[in-house]
Amino acid sequence: MKYRLPEERSGKREGKDRPLTVHQLNQLLLISSLVLLIAVAAVRISSRSGLPSLLLYLGIGVAIGQDGFFNVKFDNAELTQVIGYAALVVILAEGGLGTKWKEVKPALPAAAALSTAGVGVSVGVTATAAHYLIGLEWRQALILGAVVSSTDAAAVFSVLRKVPLPSRVTGALEAESGFNDAPVVIIVVALSVYGPVEHWYVLIGEIFLELAIGACIGVAVGWVGAFALRHVALPASGLYPIAVMAIAVSAYALGATAHGSGFLAVYIAAVILGNSRLPHAPANRGFAEGLGWIAQIGMFVLLGLLVTPHELGDDFWPAVIVGLVLTMVARPLSVLISLLPFRIPWQEQALMSWAGLRGAVPIILATIPMVSYIEGSRRIFNVVFVLVVVYTLVQGPTLPWLARALRLGNASGAADLGIESAPLERLRGHLLSVAIPKRSKMHGVEVAELRLPPGSAVTLVVRDGKSFVPLPSTVLRRGDELLVVATDPVRDAAERRLRAVGQGGKLAGWLGTDTEASAGTGAGLGGRSG
Repeated sequence: MKYRLPEERSGKREGKDRPLTVHQLNQLLLISSLVLLIAVAAVRISSRSGLPSLLLYLGIGVAIGQDGFFNVKFDNAELTQVIGYAALVVILAEGGLGTKWKEVKPALPAAAALSTAGVGVSVGVTATAAHYLIGLEWRQALILGAVVSSTDAAAVFSVLRKVPLPSRVTGALEAESGFNDAPVVIIVVALSVYGPVEHWYVLIGEIFLELAIGACIGVAVGWVGAFALRHVALPASGLYPIAVMAIAVSAYALGATAHGSGFLAVYIAAVILGNSRLPHAPANRGFAEGLGWIAQIGMFVLLGLLVTPHELGDDFWPAVIVGLVLTMVARPLSVLISLLPFRIPWQEQALMSWAGLRGAVPIILATIPMVSYIEGSRRIFNVVFVLVVVYTLVQGPTLPWLARALRLGNASGAADLGIESAPLERLRGHLLSVAIPKRSKMHGVEVAELRLPPGSAVTLVVRDGKSFVPLPSTVLRRGDELLVVATDPVRDAAERRLRAVGQGGKLAGWLGTDTEASAGTGAGLGGRSG
């Protein structure tokens, strides 16, 4: 950051820029920390009211901005775009690390269809409405249609993970939000930077080529990174979360440098890392979640600063009209056409149509035509901003109600499993720290009934803040935390057995619960451990 020296103090350096001073740094740190604290407190309001937190963060930015209390003037669309891209990389990495492969795997074909064919249908329908209903030129209308056709990863991850939905629905929606940024970015950049596309088949071919490059790089980086972290013992546990995020971000950078989809690469790499049973996995996810919150807060506050509220009045109703077409026509039609080959029940299709949440991604993409100085780009930005705010207010809080109305709730499912693994390099063993949540079927099981493989044992139980060495007849309860020691050869088998008991009880394996299939399911146990 640079600032212009005052004329009376500039002396010989008049008219030149000077780097940020320590005094200005102190002020900047104070303001930033206060904004972060306010944003953290806003999460509490968000969780109680059901409103997505992004609206509160946007409100903070608007309140600070030129029409707000502090009258901060900020109109740097290029800086906003750069910071928004960086924040989106972190958000996609955090979302990928928290994505369960078992849920996403069956939904991959549907998610791929929604992210390609679905995006094409949505762009066409929305652009047609923007052209004929609010009078945008075709180039502007197509840019607007492409910008708002991308569902937002941050909004989808934050809302869906609070709603107990069938795994096929959440898997498809989460994967779609991780995948569809790539084709939309390509379309918006092509229309904004290169102008109208003469041959659409060339653009379609370029989209699939970039997706293929990004996917290959994401798989390669994720697999190599996971292999390295499993076989290299770092000297401090705090280095593992840093390494995981660095590997995920490097996937984006390599993908983008190779003219592929960096966004797809980082999401795929993060999914592989998050499902590879890495050491200190809960700590890795916690660190990524913290970075994700910072990225969301910074991105939304900056977008709130960029908007000029007094200019939004003229674009309010055009945004409502385009949003209505997008929500009630374009999105349902794109879901219907994309999912025709998959024979998905209409109730799930209806929920997927309503759960196409928009957030910061469309607003960030709306800065691309502004940076390219496209005629009418400011109006596109204002329409997108109003559309996102209005329809997030409508869709976010009503999504749980719609899930219940369609009888798609899954509140009785087993709780998620969280096992933290700490490698013991010299002893050739592992410490598995496990917490038993409320809905786990491990409640009431005796230690001996766990039937852990030889070479592994429960060595410590923490209950109500007190620890003790269990006997074979010790009955496990909800809320217990277990410390399991396992040698290298049986480490995976011990974890599979723990997951199986958490999912199917002490008779798991005898009554049809497959311990192999339970590996990595994320069902049965949960919690975090130190």
